[in-house]
Parts: sequence; structure tokens; C-alpha cells
Amino acid sequence: MSADLGRLLGEVGAVLLDFDGPVCSVFAGYPAPQVAAELVDVLRRRGVDVPPDLASEPDPLEVLRRAGAAGNHGVTRAVEEALCEAERRAVQTAEPTPYGREVIVAARQAGMPVAAVSNNSAGAVTAYLTAHRLAKHVSPVVGRAYAEPSRMKPNPEPILQAVRSLGEPPARCVLIGDSLSDIEGARAAGVAVIGYANRPAKVDAFRSAGAGAVVTSMGEIAAALIDRNSSPTGQSE
Repeated sequence: MSADLGRLLGEVGAVLLDFDGPVCSVFAGYPAPQVAAELVDVLRRRGVDVPPDLASEPDPLEVLRRAGAAGNHGVTRAVEEALCEAERRAVQTAEPTPYGREVIVAARQAGMPVAAVSNNSAGAVTAYLTAHRLAKHVSPVVGRAYAEPSRMKPNPEPILQAVRSLGEPPARCVLIGDSLSDIEGARAAGVAVIGYANRPAKVDAFRSAGAGAVVTSMGEIAAALIDRNSSPTGQSE
């Protein structure tokens, strides 16, 4: 366990978890590029002239962002509905992240509330948590604002919404995320942030972006929380 990680977790009272990455791989069984292509087809059926770079976009959330930026709310709603349905299907075959469950349980055993803050739909997140018997440990679930992709992270709004629900000041919360948008959003919200670098290239990027700590396994966070629980003061040394 790094000193930065232990110190950071010793200074916070609540955990905010990004969903896709720290908790599970949402599109493990229903690949994200396939979903993105299906959303592009929605655009075409709506008469949208799709440029080549968007036609080959592998990230469904980016397709939704681009649809929202075009300013046609009817089209954005159509893409949103298709993405919500795809996410509901995807979580049925989502692959749990190693030690993601242990992080949630260890945080709750430490008396720390755990919230989910995701750019995925709240319905999909809740369905996954329920299926994996984690729903009772995670509340609130703050998902993507319906058909308003500009409000997704890195916009700090969903993070602050979760913070308000938990009743903790931002400085007493930590967000665990696996993307630069998580780190940027957390910093804008005044929330501490742990970067989960599930690919080697992310390590330096997360450090440069200002993550308070960077881990390559959720197991590092679980171990740090267990260590915090077992220390006489309830905090890591």
C-alpha cells in the first residue's frame, strides 16, 4: 500500500465509485464498439449525416455526447433511449472487477457510506448492483442525466449530487475512477480522487491530471481500507 493511498483514505469519510471500471466491465459481454455502432444507426435512421470519425467511434458515450452537441433534442433522446436499453442488456453479462466488491464491503465495514457516480444510466447500475447483491451497500446511485450528455463527468454536477446526498463535505469524500473525466470532475468538485489505472498507460496520465493516489488493482484499495479498519484509531498510519 502506498503512503499516498493510506493517507488519503485516512482523511475521508465517504467513498464515491465510478461504475464501469472500478465495479465491473459493463460491456464485457456486449462490446462497446457494437453498442456505439448501433447508436450510429439510430442517428442515420433519424436522418443525421454521420461523419466518418463518428461512424467509427468505438465509445457509445461519445456517440451520445456528439448527438447532444448537435442540439437536436429529439435525436438526443432517441440515442439516449437506445443506450439505456443497451446498458440494461450489457449489465446482464458485465464482468465484475477483481476486488471491486471487496472495496465496497470494506468501506461499509469501516462505517463509510458508498455511492455510485456513473456516466452510465442509473437503471443499469442499480440492476447490476441488485443482481450481485450489492444494492444494500451502495446508495445513492447517481447516473447519467437523461438526454443531457453535457452533464456527464467531467462535469462535477453528478459528483456534487452524490456528495450532497451523503451529507459529507466534498473534502471528506473520495472518488475512485478509471478515466481522466473522473479525475477532472472530482477535482472540479473539490473531492479527493484515486485513479484506478486498469491499463499501464493510464498511470502517468492520472498522476499528471492530479489524482491523489493511483492504483493498478482495486485490491490495493481494499487492503488499505482493511488496514484502516484494523488500526487502533480507525485510520491508516
